[in-house]
Amino acid sequence: MRCISDLKAIATGFRTTWRHIFRRPVTIQYPEEKRTPFPRYRARIVLTRDPDGGERCVACYLCSAACPVDCISMQSAGRSDGRRYAAWFRINFSRCIFCGLCAEACPTLAIQMTPDYELCRRDVMDLVYEKEDLLIDGCGKDPEYDFYRHCGIGVVSPRGENPDEKPPVDVKTLLP
Repeated sequence: MRCISDLKAIATGFRTTWRHIFRRPVTIQYPEEKRTPFPRYRARIVLTRDPDGGERCVACYLCSAACPVDCISMQSAGRSDGRRYAAWFRINFSRCIFCGLCAEACPTLAIQMTPDYELCRRDVMDLVYEKEDLLIDGCGKDPEYDFYRHCGIGVVSPRGENPDEKPPVDVKTLLP
């Protein structure tokens, strides 16, 4: 009885082999042919610009706080008109797990994930990308979004002096 069950298992294996032996292979010749990833595929991280051409990143440190492997580091600085920017921004892709939490945490949509999956390097230090390597010329997935216009922060004039703002309320006048 055991011999019959063993022969049956071997015959099942041979049947599976013969069923697939005459099918076309699904092999992709990688360097010449590249796979098209799915639309929501998350791979390489880029820094985008706002519609005016300036940097979107305001160095709020939310992306580095959301990163579970602590691969994002930056230093904030301020311009003369009051806007913040990242003096330097660094991502270590040898530690990055491409989870996308940094892109979700970014309030300015500066960090976005692209479907570029070719990040292999021989030297690990070549996988540390600086701000100049990450910054792209376009606006990314949302070309109309401008953080400073959207949130109504008046960085050129003091609070309440922009044409579309009301002056701030003195809270002491609200007391009984």
